[in-house]
Parts: sequence; C-alpha cells; structure tokens
Amino acid sequence: MNQVERRLIAYVLGLAGLAVVAGFALIQVGYSIQNGWALVALCVAAALSDRASVRVGQTTELTISPVLTLFSAVLLGPLAGGIVGAASELGDAELFKDSGRGRSLHLKWLTYTSVRFLSGAAMGLTAEAVLDRIDSTPGLFLATIAASAVGEAVEIALATTTGLVRGTRTSIARTVGPVMGTAVCIYAPVVAALVFTYDRISPWTAFLFLAPALAAQQLFSLYQEKARLLEEQIRLYDDLKIANTRLGEANLSFATALVQTLEESDRYTAGHSRAVATYSRDIAEKLGLPPEEQERTYLAGLVHDIGKIGLPATLLNKEGRLTLEEFREMERHSEIGERILSKVDAYSDIAIIVRHHHERMDGEGYPDKIPGEEIPLISRIIAVADAYNAMTSNRPYRAAMEYTVARDRLLQAMGSQFYPEAVVAFLSILSTANVDYRAARGLGFGVAVPSSPPRPAPELAAVEVA
Repeated sequence: MNQVERRLIAYVLGLAGLAVVAGFALIQVGYSIQNGWALVALCVAAALSDRASVRVGQTTELTISPVLTLFSAVLLGPLAGGIVGAASELGDAELFKDSGRGRSLHLKWLTYTSVRFLSGAAMGLTAEAVLDRIDSTPGLFLATIAASAVGEAVEIALATTTGLVRGTRTSIARTVGPVMGTAVCIYAPVVAALVFTYDRISPWTAFLFLAPALAAQQLFSLYQEKARLLEEQIRLYDDLKIANTRLGEANLSFATALVQTLEESDRYTAGHSRAVATYSRDIAEKLGLPPEEQERTYLAGLVHDIGKIGLPATLLNKEGRLTLEEFREMERHSEIGERILSKVDAYSDIAIIVRHHHERMDGEGYPDKIPGEEIPLISRIIAVADAYNAMTSNRPYRAAMEYTVARDRLLQAMGSQFYPEAVVAFLSILSTANVDYRAARGLGFGVAVPSSPPRPAPELAAVEVA
C-alpha cells in the first residue's frame, strides 16, 4: 500500500465518521423520523432510481434520486434527507458485481454514501432555516431552491476534496458545476410543488408524480441497455464478417496452392481448374443461387480435380488414349480428392461435392453411381462445366472441339448424364458470350489464381456461324 492509498483510506474513514457524527448530532438536538412508512418508500425509490441511472456521457449519469433526497429533506427534515441520500447508494449496480476491484470499490461506495448523507442533511437544515423566516408558499419555493443549491455545493466541495486526496487535478466545480446548476433550476421548483401538494392536498399526489418518473427512468435505462447491446451485436457482426472474409481469402489461397501443385504434375490441368470454377460459378448465378453458394461453387470447381495429385505423373501426362485399366485408375481421383479435402475442417462440405462431380443423372457415373437429386447440386453444376471445358480444350489425342459441337453434345446428354437446368443455364450464358469466354481465354481464365478472383462477365457478341 503506497502513501496515496493510505491517505485515501484515512480520508474516507474520516468522512464516514463525520457523517455518523452528523447523524447522531441531529438526533441529539431533537430531529427524528416523522413518517416512517414515507421514509421507507422514499429510500426504496432512491435506491431503485440509482440502480437504473441513465448515462448521458462518459462520466455523467442522470437519476431522480436527488429529487427524492431534496423532497425528503424539505418535507421530513434533515435527518430524513440524509438517510434517503445515503440509501440511494444502495442502488449502485457496481456494489453487487464481483468485479475484482475489492477494496477500491468499497472505498468508493463508502465515500459516496457519506457525501450523500451530509448533502441530504445540509438540504434539510437549509430548508428549515428559510422556512423559519418565510413561512408561506413563496417561502416554500425559495427554501427548496436554496436547499438544492446548498446540497449540490456540499457534494461539489466534498468531491473536489476527494479528488485532491486521490491526486486528481481535475476541477470538479468547473466540469460538473454547470450541469448541477442547470439541474437545480429544473427540479427544485418541481420538488417545491410536490411538497406543497403533499402537505396541502394529499400524500398521493407525490406518489402520482414520483411513480411515473421512476418508471420512465427505468424504461429509458432499459432502452439504453438494449441500444448498447444492439450496438455491440452490430460491432460483433462486423467483426465476424471481417473474420469470414479473411477465412474465405485463406480458403481460396489454400485452394490456389493445391491447384498450383496439381498443375506442376499435370500439363492438361493447367488452366482447366480455373475455367471449371469460373463456368460453374456463372451457372450457379444463372440458376439464382445465393452469393455465398456461388462462391462455394467457385471454390469447389477450383479443387474438383485435386485428387489427381495422388495419381502417377505418367498416367496424367500420357500421350494418347487411356486403356480401360488406366481409365479405372483415373476414376479414383474423385475419391482421392475427397480424402484430401476432408482432412481440412473448412473443406468438409467441399469434399463431398468433389467426390460426386463425375456422377450421372441416370446413376451410371462414379464413384457411387447415385442418380438425379441424390447428387449434390453443386456437383451437378460442376459436371456440366467440367465436360464442356474438357471438350473445348486441346488433348494429347485430339484437337479442341468447336463450341457448337460441344454445345450439341451437352444437349444430347441432358437428362441422362447432365442436370438439365444446369445445361440450359450454361448454354444461355454461352449463347451471348464472346469467343474468348467460350474458349476459356482472357480475363478470369489465367493459370495464376489471385486471392480475389475477377469474374469474367460474358460479353454480347454476334452469333457465330459454325
């Protein structure tokens, strides 16, 4: 414990002792509790109002507890004013939180409780002194305003002293004084009117005002808390969106690395994966899939042949047609691709798509021979894009097919091998696309795969004559 802490503890204990002595002194000179039930009700209301205080700045909160303290001091006397002022600190929300602040929190609470008691007592003494000289309705209003001003002055003076003891050089009077002065001008006349109606008409008039005021403060406090939580949710959503974007970029970078590894061992695959990914995404967009599904389709298309990494390079780069045995070996690439991708958490759903991208609508595909709607939708889309790009690319045993030939073959296999809606969507795209797009050349079809791939929009072109 350093010197400042020791000095602060001594000061707080002295302040608390002063409040206790002031309380006993008031009792000794004849002040007592005139209306016990009213005092209890005001204490409870003050504690509740402080617990639901309304924040209006980083260091400023509004509560109706000063109104209740002033009302008690003017109506019931200095002892009641001090008790209600001190009771308001029982509503300090921090007092009931396990914040780990321990001693500092208790010192803060003891300081404010003592200050509120002394301030409330000072209000009561001031009001009584004025009313002894001017016992009339104007005197009541004057007494209330004077009591409020003295009470705020006591709080500012003690808060300034507390700050000096703690080593804080901020001028409390300069920063808080104007706010308190404005508050006095607003609520002191209201309290005077409440005291007048309570004393001259009925105690219920005060209840009819204070109950709605306390409820309004509580509702506004709940509104502020809801707004704070909403703001926090928005911030968390923005953070999550950024994190998802970064995760997507990381996934794409990982897929790019896999594709580049494959391209080093398979000359044919160079550019094929990028073309299939781009075509597949465009088909998904044409079919009306959500943007996130379109990007997932692109990612799946990019790695659809990744299983070829597990096949012999001699098989991948063989000149001429494959034998039946070699073709069966080549068919294993979809299963190998699934095994590779399933080991990466972010690619578990992509792995299933890759496994089934060679299935057929009639159930004669591989590896599982599943038919129709049992095939994942993205797998069905990739199958169309994959077949078209394979037909329109140069192979060791044949030249690239013309667009019209590839188009006719897709139409012939529609329904048996290919998903009809995907074929129709793709042919609709190709019918208005330029020559480069149909041949997977130009922007968006390069071998290098950037972290954020450009999307080659099909350009309108004159219909070619086959």
